Amino acid sequence: MSCYDCSRADLLRRAVAQAGRGLPAIEPGMPLPAGTGLTRREFLSRSAGLALAVYGGGALTGEAFDHGIAQAATDQAAGQNVLVSIFFNGGIDGLSVLFPAGDPRYYALRPNLALPQSAGRPFGEDDRLRWHPAASGLATLHDEGKVNVIPAAGYANASQSHFTARHYYEVGATDATLRTGWLGRYLDVVGTPDNPLQGLTLDVALHPSLATAKMPVATLAAADQYLFAPPGLPPHPLEASILQEAANIGAAHATSSDPALATAGSIAYESHHLYYQLGNFKYGFNSPVPYPSSSDPFPHRLAGLAAMIAGGLPLRVVGLTVGHFDTHATQAASLQRDLQLASDSILAFQRDLEARGIADRVLIHVWSEFGRRAQENASAGTDHGSAGIGFLIGTRLKGQMIGSFPGVTGGLDSAGNLVPTSDFRAVQAAILEQWLGADGNRIMPEAQPFQRPQLLR
Repeated sequence: MSCYDCSRADLLRRAVAQAGRGLPAIEPGMPLPAGTGLTRREFLSRSAGLALAVYGGGALTGEAFDHGIAQAATDQAAGQNVLVSIFFNGGIDGLSVLFPAGDPRYYALRPNLALPQSAGRPFGEDDRLRWHPAASGLATLHDEGKVNVIPAAGYANASQSHFTARHYYEVGATDATLRTGWLGRYLDVVGTPDNPLQGLTLDVALHPSLATAKMPVATLAAADQYLFAPPGLPPHPLEASILQEAANIGAAHATSSDPALATAGSIAYESHHLYYQLGNFKYGFNSPVPYPSSSDPFPHRLAGLAAMIAGGLPLRVVGLTVGHFDTHATQAASLQRDLQLASDSILAFQRDLEARGIADRVLIHVWSEFGRRAQENASAGTDHGSAGIGFLIGTRLKGQMIGSFPGVTGGLDSAGNLVPTSDFRAVQAAILEQWLGADGNRIMPEAQPFQRPQLLR
């Protein structure tokens, strides 16, 4: 059962993503979500077969859009790293995902919600801890050395408002005034003005962490939910032949000494190349591994994302959301359901990337806005806490815990919440520097004082 603050935080962010529809009322002093004020337009790329909602990029035209995706896809052939940011919505209970089975205090604090001492699998890095049975997919990847667990991520004087805490993680700072996301500012530094796929949200609403100040970013419900022709018009039966001839002419002029002719030739050639490279998306896509069957779009979106990366789409950072982890009441059943779906889907996605031979290019960052209180409440649930659990997943990781588990005996603050042992800004800056090759201090205004954890082998 989600609280009002959590529901309203979601509604506000969706209103921001539907530019022009207005924002729900918020109290004075509460942060506006990153991305507020960004323009939204619908674009169609005939070469890539994608109909996208594009945010920002005021000078972007239809021709530049098509050319930019094609050119960026050509550049991507060198093997650009991709970051996949997965938000566990609502503040997941880290004390259930990894529970302290060896601590009597845990069972005293949670007489009804505590998991049995023998439940789940042991966590090899800390013999006090065991994995929730529904997190078996994450446990499998951890046993293979592909997961850096962050057992107590947070910051000092943590906000327990979904609205504010989520904003801090999205902008990469404890600053209510920032309007760009931490990944959006990265794209403003390294991105291009004609490739909105560089920052892609697989959802119906823009992820504020990808909100930029200058560069275009996009949203797409799923890889196979696009149009290949203008709405209401079927593809032309001679379309492929026309594009082939245009490509032949384009190739002949792509090296012309006339800059305008060379540009036109390059556009024609690259668009044709991308048309055939990615055109099969209009018939759906195939996955080499099975994904969980669910009415929730999360596993389908991940399956499509793996196909998009393998197909050469020029992605840099991608955002997704899963679950309803604001478990104030009847936590056991809802956490089991949503954690199982998230964990199994992430395992399938990782196996998909490995089967396609592209796993070394992808890093998954799993985060939530906070954890839950150590003591259960009277409604068979847990209330908002402080430090929360997070994960980094990939084949190039060290596979070692970041920070430590503080425990519920001696590791709680005066309010009964876990004390953070890793600052979220240090983790985000490390991702920027060690995975994306950017200057974390330049992008994150509060990152300078924090020592970066070593993420990669």
